[in-house]
Amino acid sequence: MDAKDQQVFQKADSLSDLENGDSKEAVAYTGVVDEKEYGHVRRGLKARHVQFIAIGGIIGTGLFVGTGSALVRAGPLSILLAYTIVGTVIYSLMLAIGEMTTWLPIPGGLTIYAYRYLDSSWGFAMGWNYTLGAALIVCAEVSAAVTLIEFWTTDTPKAAWVILIIGVIFLLNIWVVEGYGEAEFVFASIKIITIIGLLFMAFILFLGGGPHHDRTGFRYWKNPGAMNEYLVAGARGRFCGFLKSFVNACFAFSGSEVICVAASETLNPRRNIPKAVRRTFWRVLIFYVFGVLAIGVLVPYNDKGLTAALKQGKSGAAVSPWVAAIVNAGIHGLPHLINAVILSSAWSCGNSFMYSASRNLYALAITGNAPKIFAKCSKRGIPMYAVCAVFATTFLSFMVVSENSAKVFEWFMNVTTLSSLFNWFTLFLATIRFRMAYLSQGVKTEDLPFHSIFMPYAAYYGAALTFFFILISGFDVFFKFTVKSFFADYCGILLFVVPFIGHKIYAYWFGFEGMVKASEIDIFTGKAEVDEYERRNPPVEPKTMWQKIWNAIA
Repeated sequence: MDAKDQQVFQKADSLSDLENGDSKEAVAYTGVVDEKEYGHVRRGLKARHVQFIAIGGIIGTGLFVGTGSALVRAGPLSILLAYTIVGTVIYSLMLAIGEMTTWLPIPGGLTIYAYRYLDSSWGFAMGWNYTLGAALIVCAEVSAAVTLIEFWTTDTPKAAWVILIIGVIFLLNIWVVEGYGEAEFVFASIKIITIIGLLFMAFILFLGGGPHHDRTGFRYWKNPGAMNEYLVAGARGRFCGFLKSFVNACFAFSGSEVICVAASETLNPRRNIPKAVRRTFWRVLIFYVFGVLAIGVLVPYNDKGLTAALKQGKSGAAVSPWVAAIVNAGIHGLPHLINAVILSSAWSCGNSFMYSASRNLYALAITGNAPKIFAKCSKRGIPMYAVCAVFATTFLSFMVVSENSAKVFEWFMNVTTLSSLFNWFTLFLATIRFRMAYLSQGVKTEDLPFHSIFMPYAAYYGAALTFFFILISGFDVFFKFTVKSFFADYCGILLFVVPFIGHKIYAYWFGFEGMVKASEIDIFTGKAEVDEYERRNPPVEPKTMWQKIWNAIA
């Protein structure tokens, strides 16, 4: 045993019960603030939490509600292609960050990876962009939740609903990480059961098993058609509709990377994170590709009820294509159930993004890029001041009190979609640099805890398409240009560009080191501690038949 290994064992033996293998909550700490004074996060998320957090990060209001406006604007074929293509990017993203996360599942994960593998400016910009973007997505989901409640009643003041929603989200995040995990487990379970039920319903209606015994088939792909015109007439208009569908798809997939944010608080991350990453393909295929296909088969893009609801700015399930399909089929009672499920989905996404925002603010603090107070953790391992800061940001949700809830949601969607795209782009670049680093330092792909045969090609593919999505995100503004609409569509860029340029100027002024050679990138700090934790805490293998079945599921 060499001196470095002895230091690792001595450190592991000196850890508290919260930190060491006895409680199975060890965390490799690599921050610059004093962990004895400020504390740190702990491992409390179980395998089932991680699997259902991954599912919850994919299924949101974008699938249940956002697909309605996309269908009316572009047609069924356009949204099927767009959601499928973005789904391949998400799968590539999960493969990419899966490699980095399982190698170093440490606090601050995604921000730390950009900081180490690119440079300090990328890490600074990534951290603040992710933090602010995720906080604004909480506001978007709260706005969506208010519109869903308005489907039932408009008598109660909007402010009361906002207080209730963000208050519950705050309580789920401030207590223990298991509280967040359990909430996501319940929310995701509801969403899974609902979407599977809707897919079965769609298949039955497709074959004519509904009350009207009307076999729909692909009739709506012929009349009114598979693609709708947007902005201009003819083939150019159909192509524009197809391009605009990418914006809806990107927003729908926002937050898919949350399981990697949670890696440092996950038990046995080198077993549980790869399981979640590998299953991303099937989640995208079943929930989005099949889901969007079902919508396009059951509802024409000129559906009177859906188009009227969107034009009138109606709320909740009224603008869901699933409800339009149910109403057209003559099925009664389900719209209220679907609205309740969509409401739980919005609540779930708000919960998930408050977690992500607070953990990235914590990452900024432990790397010295945010005030140290945000690194302070409670005895339960919660970065409490970071959670409180994100909670304060969600007060922007009160904008729905003075504005139309649907309009507020659309504004937040435009800003946060670009924010998410910059996060994806940065992570793809970080993965490419990580690969260059470990290969130049003698690490083989076989040595990685997780590796895919599609890497590094998936990272290059994802980076190229993500950059393309950034460019076209607001292309329609140029058909009828106004400064207000241009700012509304592209202001999300500022969340990344401003901190990036600002930090570059600061770094240049004070002589900070920029991007280093691949052979000099630090890929080992914190790894020995993680290796030791994994050695001391081997995952419990299922023994009974039911345990094996549950292990296969979660």
